[in-house]
Amino acid sequence: MPTLLLNLRNVPDDEADEVRSLLEGHNIDYYETKPSLWGVSGGGLWLPDDSQATVAKAHLATYQAERGERMRRERAEAIAAGRAPKAWSAFREDPLRALATVLGILLMLGLVTLPFLFFARG
Repeated sequence: MPTLLLNLRNVPDDEADEVRSLLEGHNIDYYETKPSLWGVSGGGLWLPDDSQATVAKAHLATYQAERGERMRRERAEAIAAGRAPKAWSAFREDPLRALATVLGILLMLGLVTLPFLFFARG
Protein backbone atom coordinates (compact mmCIF):
# COMPACT_ATOMS: atom_id res chain seq x y z
CA MET A 1 0.00 0.00 0.00
CA PRO A 2 1.43 3.45 -0.88
CA THR A 3 2.68 5.54 2.01
CA LEU A 4 2.83 9.33 2.08
CA LEU A 5 6.35 10.28 3.03
CA LEU A 6 6.23 14.06 2.65
CA ASN A 7 3.31 16.39 1.98
CA LEU A 8 4.68 19.11 -0.30
CA ARG A 9 2.26 21.85 0.77
CA ASN A 10 4.30 24.91 1.84
CA VAL A 11 7.58 23.03 1.34
CA PRO A 12 10.27 25.20 -0.27
CA ASP A 13 11.60 23.96 -3.61
CA ASP A 14 15.13 23.54 -2.28
CA GLU A 15 13.93 21.30 0.54
CA ALA A 16 11.84 19.17 -1.83
CA ASP A 17 14.85 18.83 -4.13
CA GLU A 18 17.07 17.80 -1.22
CA VAL A 19 14.55 15.17 -0.10
CA ARG A 20 14.32 13.78 -3.64
CA SER A 21 18.10 13.50 -3.88
CA LEU A 22 18.20 11.94 -0.38
CA LEU A 23 15.76 9.23 -1.47
CA GLU A 24 17.63 8.65 -4.74
CA GLY A 25 20.95 8.52 -2.89
CA HIS A 26 19.66 5.73 -0.64
CA ASN A 27 18.02 3.87 -3.57
CA ILE A 28 14.53 4.34 -2.14
CA ASP A 29 11.77 4.10 -4.73
CA TYR A 30 9.28 6.95 -4.64
CA TYR A 31 6.86 8.79 -6.84
CA GLU A 32 5.54 12.32 -6.72
CA THR A 33 2.04 13.71 -7.04
CA LYS A 34 1.65 17.27 -8.22
CA PRO A 35 -0.51 19.88 -6.47
CA SER A 36 -4.11 19.99 -7.60
CA LEU A 37 -5.30 22.81 -9.81
CA TRP A 38 -7.66 24.18 -7.14
CA GLY A 39 -5.28 23.86 -4.20
CA VAL A 40 -7.10 20.97 -2.53
CA SER A 41 -3.95 18.85 -2.53
CA GLY A 42 -0.45 20.23 -2.12
CA GLY A 43 1.18 17.25 -3.78
CA GLY A 44 3.45 14.79 -2.08
CA LEU A 45 6.26 12.28 -2.17
CA TRP A 46 4.96 8.75 -1.86
CA LEU A 47 6.55 5.36 -1.32
CA PRO A 48 4.98 2.68 -3.53
CA ASP A 49 5.04 0.03 -0.78
CA ASP A 50 5.52 -0.23 2.97
CA SER A 51 8.73 -2.24 2.77
CA GLN A 52 10.98 0.84 2.65
CA ALA A 53 8.80 3.10 4.78
CA THR A 54 10.65 2.75 8.08
CA VAL A 55 14.06 3.26 6.46
CA ALA A 56 12.84 6.25 4.45
CA LYS A 57 11.18 7.85 7.48
CA ALA A 58 14.36 7.41 9.52
CA HIS A 59 16.45 9.07 6.80
CA LEU A 60 13.86 11.84 6.46
CA ALA A 61 13.80 12.46 10.24
CA THR A 62 17.59 12.74 10.31
CA TYR A 63 17.58 15.08 7.32
CA GLN A 64 14.86 17.31 8.80
CA ALA A 65 16.68 17.58 12.13
CA GLU A 66 19.89 18.56 10.32
CA ARG A 67 18.05 21.03 8.08
CA GLY A 68 16.27 22.60 11.04
CA GLU A 69 19.56 23.12 12.83
CA ARG A 70 21.16 24.52 9.67
CA MET A 71 18.27 26.96 9.10
CA ARG A 72 18.35 28.14 12.73
CA ARG A 73 22.12 28.67 12.47
CA GLU A 74 21.76 30.62 9.19
CA ARG A 75 18.99 32.74 10.71
CA ALA A 76 21.10 33.52 13.78
CA GLU A 77 24.04 34.48 11.54
CA ALA A 78 21.79 36.73 9.45
CA ILE A 79 20.47 38.44 12.58
CA ALA A 80 23.99 38.93 13.92
CA ALA A 81 25.14 40.37 10.58
CA GLY A 82 22.06 42.60 10.31
CA ARG A 83 20.85 40.91 7.11
CA ALA A 84 17.68 39.35 8.56
CA PRO A 85 14.43 40.87 7.34
CA LYS A 86 12.68 43.07 9.85
CA ALA A 87 9.00 43.95 10.19
CA TRP A 88 9.31 47.10 8.10
CA SER A 89 11.10 45.33 5.25
CA ALA A 90 7.77 43.79 4.16
CA PHE A 91 6.27 47.27 3.95
CA ARG A 92 9.23 48.56 1.95
CA GLU A 93 9.26 45.57 -0.44
CA ASP A 94 5.59 45.70 -1.37
CA PRO A 95 3.80 48.72 0.12
CA LEU A 96 0.54 48.07 -1.74
CA ARG A 97 0.25 44.53 -0.42
CA ALA A 98 1.17 45.65 3.10
CA LEU A 99 -1.44 48.41 2.98
CA ALA A 100 -4.08 45.99 1.69
CA THR A 101 -3.24 43.60 4.54
CA VAL A 102 -3.59 46.33 7.16
CA LEU A 103 -6.89 47.48 5.64
CA GLY A 104 -8.13 43.89 5.60
CA ILE A 105 -7.27 43.47 9.27
CA LEU A 106 -9.05 46.72 10.15
CA LEU A 107 -12.10 45.65 8.13
CA MET A 108 -12.25 42.28 9.93
CA LEU A 109 -11.89 43.96 13.33
CA GLY A 110 -14.69 46.33 12.41
CA LEU A 111 -16.97 43.48 11.31
CA VAL A 112 -16.27 41.53 14.49
CA THR A 113 -16.99 44.48 16.80
CA LEU A 114 -20.03 45.75 14.85
CA PRO A 115 -22.58 43.46 16.59
CA PHE A 116 -21.37 44.58 20.01
CA LEU A 117 -21.82 48.20 19.03
CA PHE A 118 -25.41 47.55 17.89
CA PHE A 119 -26.24 45.62 21.07
CA ALA A 120 -24.74 48.35 23.26
CA ARG A 121 -27.24 50.89 21.86
CA GLY A 122 -30.30 48.77 22.57
